[in-house]
Amino acid sequence: MSRILSIWVDNKPGVLARIAGLVSRRGFNIESLAVSDTEDTTRSHVTMVVDADEIIVEQVTKQLNKLINVYKVSDLTDADHIDRELVLFKVSAEAAQRGEIIELASIFRARIVDVAANTLTVEATGTTDKLEAMENLLDAYGIKEIIRSGKIAIPRG
Repeated sequence: MSRILSIWVDNKPGVLARIAGLVSRRGFNIESLAVSDTEDTTRSHVTMVVDADEIIVEQVTKQLNKLINVYKVSDLTDADHIDRELVLFKVSAEAAQRGEIIELASIFRARIVDVAANTLTVEATGTTDKLEAMENLLDAYGIKEIIRSGKIAIPRG
């Protein structure tokens, strides 16, 4: 099962490598990883999605908390939270199909960010389910490339 970890760390070189190394040494695949600055310039926020059960994530959380540069680790999976992901789809788009693709993008509140002779690039944000539904519909037109940002998450309230 995928678990969402929210990790607050020092904004210093090498911290991310130590976190990723600790998780990978335990034999878990990191499904997505997003790192960003926070309102405090001395700290960064890491959102990591790992494929592991609750018991193992608890062990990893305890080990992460022992690292000097880690301030707080939370498992947001079962908590009330908001999560989003960004995706860019490069879709084959002949002139006759462009209108359909643009209409499909608007249904998902996505934007067309690039128009080329034979392709459209669509930018969309949302939950994983929403983006997978959009991908399934765009697949009929021929997806040439997909780039995903990885999940970011924040607790509600």
